[in-house]
Amino acid sequence: MSSFKYNSSELFCENVNLKEIAKDFGTPSYVYSKKAIEENAKAYVNSFDNPKNLACFAVKSLSNISILKIIKDLGCGFDIVSGGELHRVLSIGADPKKIIFSGVGKTEKEIEQGIQTNILSFNVESASELYTIERKAKDLNSSAPISIRINPDIDSGGHDYITTGRKGDKFGISSIQDIFELCRYSSTSQNLNLVGLACHIGSQILDLDGYIKSADKIFELSDQLSKEGIELDFLDLGGGLGVTYEDEVPPVPKELISSLEKKFSGRKERLILEPGRSISANTGVLLTKVEYIKDNFLIVDAAMNDLLRPALYKATHGVCNLDEKKESTKNWNIVGPVCESSDFLAKNVSIEAVEGDYIAINNAGAYGFVMASNYNSRPRACEVLINDDKSSLIRKRETFDDLLELERIND
Repeated sequence: MSSFKYNSSELFCENVNLKEIAKDFGTPSYVYSKKAIEENAKAYVNSFDNPKNLACFAVKSLSNISILKIIKDLGCGFDIVSGGELHRVLSIGADPKKIIFSGVGKTEKEIEQGIQTNILSFNVESASELYTIERKAKDLNSSAPISIRINPDIDSGGHDYITTGRKGDKFGISSIQDIFELCRYSSTSQNLNLVGLACHIGSQILDLDGYIKSADKIFELSDQLSKEGIELDFLDLGGGLGVTYEDEVPPVPKELISSLEKKFSGRKERLILEPGRSISANTGVLLTKVEYIKDNFLIVDAAMNDLLRPALYKATHGVCNLDEKKESTKNWNIVGPVCESSDFLAKNVSIEAVEGDYIAINNAGAYGFVMASNYNSRPRACEVLINDDKSSLIRKRETFDDLLELERIND
C-alpha cells in the first residue's frame, strides 16, 4: 500500500486526499493508484531475462478497461476466463497473441470468439472441451491453438475455495495417461495446434515451493512429449503469488521469476505466468462512510455486495480511518446494510471512528469490484483512478434506473 499514506493526518492516494474523493464521488467508491499498478506490472515485465517470456494478467482479479490498458501498455498479456473478458481486452487493443483463455466451462460461442480472434492458446481442461474446440475449428476451417492444463496435485496452502491444483479440484486434467493421449491426439489433428502445457495451483501462495514442484512435473511431461517428436512453444506455470493482507511475507515477483528462469535455463520452451492479485490487490481501496454506531458495530454504507471476499472466504482486509485519529481505539465489527448476517467487511478490528467518518478498506484492488453484485437492489459503486494529483472517474456509479434498464414487465 505504498501509494496510500497519511499526510498531515489525512489519508492520501498518491497526491490526492481521499476524503475529497469520498465527498466528490460519494461512497462506496473503489479508488486505484496508477503508480502502484505500473510498479506492480513492471515488477513482472522487467524481471524477465528472456524477452520471449510473458506475464498474462488475470483479468478476473480487476477488469476495468482503463486499468487493463495501463497493464497492456507496459507489456503484459492477459489471462481470460470468459467471452466477456476477451471482449474487454480486445477493446483496449490487446495483442491476441498475448491472450490465454482459461476456464473449465468455455461455451461454443466463446470458443468461436477465441478462434476467430486468433488468440495465443486455449488452456484445455477436459477431453470433452478439446473435442469441442476441434469441432468448432473444423466448422471454421481453422486450426485452434491449445495447451493442456494439467492438475499437478499440489496443495498451494490457500483457502479451499482458491486452491486449484489438487486432485478433486474441478480444474485441469489429473490422469497422466489422459494427458498424453490428448497431447498425442492433438498433435495429429488437422484442426488443433498443441502449443503448450499449463497448470495453476491456486491463489494467495506464500512460498515458491509449489511453483518449483509444478515446474518439475510439467518438465517431465514436456520431455516425454519431446521424445515422441511433439515440441511445445511454452509452459504456463499459472499465477497465484500472494500479497500482504495482514502479516504475510510473500515472495516478490523477481524472486519467483528468477527461480523459474533458472529452472528453464537450457530449455526450448518459454515461460508464461498468469499474475493477478499480486499486480492489483494493493493498488486499490474501498471507501465507505460510517452511517451508524450500535453496540460494537460500525454500520457503513458498503456491504458484501460491494466487497464479497470477507463473507465468502472469511478474508481479512486492513481498515483505516481517512483521518489519522490519535484518540484511543476500540474493537469494532464493520458491517453493511445488506440483510444477511454474513454481511461484514471486517471483524474485531481496532480503529477510532464516529458516525460520519470515512473508512478505507485496504487491498481491495483484487477480487473487489469484479465480484460486486446488485443484491438487495443496491447499485454498484463507482471506480476512480488516481494519477499523481489528478483523479478520473473510470466507471460511473450505477443508478436505480440502471438496475431496471434490462428488465421488462410482461403484460
